[in-house]
Amino acid sequence: MPTSSDLLLLRDKLRVFAEARDWDQFHSPKNLSMALMVEVAELMEHFQWLTEAQSVNLAEEKKRPVEEELADVLLYLVRISDKLGVDLLKAALDKLEKNAVKYPADLVRGSAKKYSEY
Repeated sequence: MPTSSDLLLLRDKLRVFAEARDWDQFHSPKNLSMALMVEVAELMEHFQWLTEAQSVNLAEEKKRPVEEELADVLLYLVRISDKLGVDLLKAALDKLEKNAVKYPADLVRGSAKKYSEY
């Protein structure tokens, strides 16, 4: 699992990468969030038309492109969080705790229902 220092290192590398290309001018939260959605769509494209079993057991030649799309998604998430001053790891851990309350394991185990349906 990534640590705060891992995400900070990634954030800093992204800052340097964007600054070297003079891309910071384009990296508003609005633009980054739209770019993020494009990358998520590209990730989804790899799973389109696969069966559940195929999606769980990706062929090796499909795995590398999926890894690259996952990396793109992570990079945009880190960049957006940097622009907004959000500690992404803390936000994710806080959200996990909130979800644990919304979805108590003994109540929701094995169910895909939304918390409001219980």
